[in-house]
Amino acid sequence: MATNARKARAARRRTRRMGRVAHDLTDEQWTALQDSWGGCAYCGAAARPLQRDCVLPISRGGRYTLTNVVPSCSSCNASKCNDEVTGWLRRKRLDERAFLVRHAEVCADLDRRWRLPAAEV
Repeated sequence: MATNARKARAARRRTRRMGRVAHDLTDEQWTALQDSWGGCAYCGAAARPLQRDCVLPISRGGRYTLTNVVPSCSSCNASKCNDEVTGWLRRKRLDERAFLVRHAEVCADLDRRWRLPAAEV
């Protein structure tokens, strides 16, 4: 029973955290992100279903916005958990530089498409 209580507490904490910040990622933007990345932003897997992953986790002050969300396979998303993306990429021996360059390119492209305010970029 202790595990159910722990899960319930964690779910309540997550709900509170999610309610404290404004999330403004639209379905259209999510589709554009998936199309731009062409698969998992971290490992490149294209044949798997993709999940929304925050580059800066919600538990560390991130939110679901166009510049903070990348498509991620369930394996990478679960592995990353709430770690900082650069440290996690190094630990997993994934190409950190390639991810950061590609993330900047995708953000710049989508910025031109939606003209985000300077504070969000």
